[in-house]
Amino acid sequence: MRIMILGGDGFCGWPTSLYLSDHGHDVVIVDNLSRRAIDIEMEVQSLTPIRPMGERLRAWKEASGRDIEFVNLDVAREYDRLCRVLHDCRPDAIVHFAEQRAAPYSMRSPKAKRYTVDNNACGTHNVLCALVETGIDAALVHLGTMGVYGYGWTGSAPIPEGYLTVRVPTPEGDLAREILHPANPGSVYHLTKTMDQLMFAFYAANDGLRITDLHQGIVWGTQTPQTAMDERLINRFDYDGDYGTVLNRFLMQGAIGHPLTVHGTGGQTRAFIHIRDTVRCIEIALHNPPASGERPSVFNQVTETYRVKDLAKLVADLTDCDVAYLANPRREAVENDLVVRNDRFLALGLDVTTLSEGLLEECTLIASKYRDRVDPTKIVARSVWRSGMETAPDLVAGTDATVPDLADAGESLVV
Repeated sequence: MRIMILGGDGFCGWPTSLYLSDHGHDVVIVDNLSRRAIDIEMEVQSLTPIRPMGERLRAWKEASGRDIEFVNLDVAREYDRLCRVLHDCRPDAIVHFAEQRAAPYSMRSPKAKRYTVDNNACGTHNVLCALVETGIDAALVHLGTMGVYGYGWTGSAPIPEGYLTVRVPTPEGDLAREILHPANPGSVYHLTKTMDQLMFAFYAANDGLRITDLHQGIVWGTQTPQTAMDERLINRFDYDGDYGTVLNRFLMQGAIGHPLTVHGTGGQTRAFIHIRDTVRCIEIALHNPPASGERPSVFNQVTETYRVKDLAKLVADLTDCDVAYLANPRREAVENDLVVRNDRFLALGLDVTTLSEGLLEECTLIASKYRDRVDPTKIVARSVWRSGMETAPDLVAGTDATVPDLADAGESLVV
């Protein structure tokens, strides 16, 4: 297939681009490099060294013999250019990663909240509108989030894949209806993903667009076989309090001897998936699109669920580090259950990567290798959900410093 990947320079987009190219697809990356600009804004860098896009693409050509095209375009702001690129490219499929992806960043400031909504909602709508205007029958695969379901209000009932059967009382008796699972966003970022799914439902019903929405769990890991072919192809490893996903942050902290930072009680249960499984799920979705006229197809793109404190213990046992319980800057349930259905991907052949298989590899090959690139002042999460919420101080002054006495660190406690 000829596949256009929106946001193909990012944490999920880059390894997906290489994976699909390596598997024989003709790949075009569309990205405005905004994630790199946010690094500059926050004065932090990926733990792994990320090369300029041109160098990345040249390295891929040398390593694989295959070309990937690149178009520097802002999907949310340059609608007319997007239409022209679609006309010129005429893709068979589009993979949509072109959204601001971090919940903490989306709550960081009024500016970040507005940017997240403007970028994510406008970008998604521009893509849908452009497909209708150009008449290009490209299947659209969108990377959503498990966070659209919310956490802590469904009890132990398994979360279905996208749709829920409800009974509507009427004078003639109860009517069964299948609806989108009620949304319960916990951040502005998650709010935009719930907007996405409503737009998808409308454009699928009104215009016959073929759309797949992947409700993905928290991604961990860094490398795929393709990104490991050359250091110039290495994937992002974000560890800061805004963009670093919880397990990758634990792995980095363990590698430098930093206490593992659990914000809150650690009783929050979350769904996880390795980056290698993410790229495989994208491929499966591309090969199994809905037909025109069908409702959007929804997959729960997860492989395991863990409580945060149990994850911390796994990494602490592996790295011989302490665990620090810090004030939680998020407004969320103290603890929650999470049972998720993921039957569709398993039925289509997904062979999952478990934490027990992948943790040691990540610690040894990535986190430890690049430990000297860590800025310890960026580790503690400080983007608060409401003004005035407590945050913790830095726990380590430098990568070779000893851990300070935490008796004066507010509600912090090392165990």
